Amino acid sequence: MPEVMFAGPDGRLEGRYHHSKRPNSPVALILHPHPLHGGTMNNRVVHSLYGRFQAMGFSTLRFNFRGVGKSQGRYDGGIGEISDAAAALDFLQAVNPAAPMLWVAGYSFGAYVGMQLLMRRPEMGGFVSISAPASHYDFGFLAPCPCSGLILHGASDELVPEPSVRKLVDKLNTQKGVTIDYRVMENAGHVFTPEQCERVADATEDHVMSVLNRSRMAMAAD
Repeated sequence: MPEVMFAGPDGRLEGRYHHSKRPNSPVALILHPHPLHGGTMNNRVVHSLYGRFQAMGFSTLRFNFRGVGKSQGRYDGGIGEISDAAAALDFLQAVNPAAPMLWVAGYSFGAYVGMQLLMRRPEMGGFVSISAPASHYDFGFLAPCPCSGLILHGASDELVPEPSVRKLVDKLNTQKGVTIDYRVMENAGHVFTPEQCERVADATEDHVMSVLNRSRMAMAAD
């Protein structure tokens, strides 16, 4: 799990990067929760997702947004953090120029940033949004949403009521060519226990592998 430092728009950004041993592997970028509420790349959910994408054979990067850990700069209300995520994706693509598919996975604030990144980078092939803060941010920018993905939410989320996320999912699922795999985790709040983090990672693997298998079957049929 080598530490990496790469250029961001407001200084150097600190990350942890795993390079897959398999040639031409897909890549995944993992985004952490809100910097002003203790969010870092070492968050339990982020760490679980990082390990699971790695186990699935992805080249995987998690990093600290500006002003967190050793990352330079200061919190920028989400705008600069979206640019940070784009710089992280640039780093991933530079190291993996032949990657067949790019994924972004984010938790809470990271889910919002990840979905903003989708709109800026049409080459993205899939996304995973955990506890997307649909009651705190306007997700109307997803018009149209550029690709299908997984949205997972805790049924008992005390910060982001589940119905606000279901409303977003229903809206996205009306868009042509987009299918949102929506999963609600019973007895889960906004912060997941270690056991629930494993279930989040299991759901992510189930979704991602089904997408990759469909992609392989489609290529084989060509």
